[in-house]
Amino acid sequence: MDAIFDDNALPRALHNEGPDPELAGELALFGQFVGSWELECVRYAPDGSQLSVMYGELRFGWVLGGRAVQDVWIVPGRGQPGEGKAPGFHGTTIRFYDPDLGAWRSTWIDPPNNRVRRFIGRPVDGGIELISDEGIEPTWRWRFRDITPDAFTWTSDRSTEEEPAWTHEVLMRAKRV
Repeated sequence: MDAIFDDNALPRALHNEGPDPELAGELALFGQFVGSWELECVRYAPDGSQLSVMYGELRFGWVLGGRAVQDVWIVPGRGQPGEGKAPGFHGTTIRFYDPDLGAWRSTWIDPPNNRVRRFIGRPVDGGIELISDEGIEPTWRWRFRDITPDAFTWTSDRSTEEEPAWTHEVLMRAKRV
């Protein structure tokens, strides 16, 4: 009994080697990202001008009995100036497929920016689109595009009733390590 309460009990209880075999097909949408990635993060002002470029890291893995995918985004990356401080971020997302919804539920937690955001995600046009489902403004859209085995582009856009067109806020280029 002592072995399940040692210092490594949480990582062993959380992480899995692969997906739950019964859900492997549905989990492949985000499972394709499992592994380590380098990030280039470009932030934009509302007028479209570039605010900053930062570099970081991203890790995806199987969790919760292989029924979910968790990621950790760190920008700037560990050991870089500004690590873990806004306007950068050090957060995690847990995503799982909801068969009743026919889509992915996704929750982002970002302590340096005091953010928690919920999304519903689906495959769209060869990529993945996640739309915030919180019913408050702004509405957020996250997209994974240009997906290959070794790279993808991630974007964050926002929209409001006053400005219904999507305003581009962040673009990240990811390269598999």
